[in-house]
Amino acid sequence: MPSSHADVATEHASRYLQQLCKHWAHKFPVEFDPSHGSIDLSLGRTVMDADPTALHITVSTDESGSLERLESVVADHIKRFAFREELTFEWKPAAAA
Repeated sequence: MPSSHADVATEHASRYLQQLCKHWAHKFPVEFDPSHGSIDLSLGRTVMDADPTALHITVSTDESGSLERLESVVADHIKRFAFREELTFEWKPAAAA
């Protein structure tokens, strides 16, 4: 399953994780608490972990052509929540489990 990972430096990681999960909870299966969240989107799965300095995001999809789109959708939504700060998303292939 193609997947990628980004570590996004922010002191507001927990806030953004919870906002994204709540935002999509009416449409997709979502599980979250202040430090961990997962969302099963139609494009694929997003898993996030928050710590005091960063939001760690892994996205995965069954269709390799959808991975870039999923990265973009997740990053764009988080950037909207984080309009007060400039976030950087550097997606890298995730290590195989």
